[in-house]
Amino acid sequence: MKSITIKGSKRESVGKVATKALRNAGKVPCVLYGGDQAMHFSADELSFSKLVYTPNVYTASIELENGDKFKAILKEIQFHPVSDKILHVDFYQLSEDKEVTMDIPIRLIGSSPGVMVGGNLRNPFRTLRVRAIPANLPDYIKTDISELNIGDKTLVSDLATGDFKILHPDNTVVVQVRVSRLAVAAEDEDDEDETEGAEGEGGDAAAPAEGAPAAE
Repeated sequence: MKSITIKGSKRESVGKVATKALRNAGKVPCVLYGGDQAMHFSADELSFSKLVYTPNVYTASIELENGDKFKAILKEIQFHPVSDKILHVDFYQLSEDKEVTMDIPIRLIGSSPGVMVGGNLRNPFRTLRVRAIPANLPDYIKTDISELNIGDKTLVSDLATGDFKILHPDNTVVVQVRVSRLAVAAEDEDDEDETEGAEGEGGDAAAPAEGAPAAE
């Protein structure tokens, strides 16, 4: 998985006054968990743009001024309710031999023949929760839709997971092609037209000619 570098400084004070001063200076207070003890540091808010404001998922390489470096994943982020400025970020330190859980984006590959004939593509999940050691975390989960016709679906059990595990039931629908409402409505209209036409033809054949004697 690709990594984004976050350069920061270790925090000596973690009180409200110090935190407010950091934010006023354009910095974000952060905490790194997962080590022997929680480590507090700060980083420029602009450093988080590629890590936060993207549909992709990355690990973080945290580099401090004293030379310490840590591999981590983003665990939680807090935004200001009005300005959407980043208020606080929690990271979790990675270990090479310890599995972690992350939400990995789904990437649809190919074109569905069912969609090309009027079907409706439905993919209820944008991401899937995955567990793996850091080296095996994928950038995305590839889902091939090139053979999906109307009525077909892809389940979690159909995906090739390789060295990671998807933490959803095997029967979870990842993507499916359904009949669109417009197609159903058009089909109903065609059926009605055919029925009316058949009734009209039958009525004309059964009706006696004007002036002809009624059958006894």
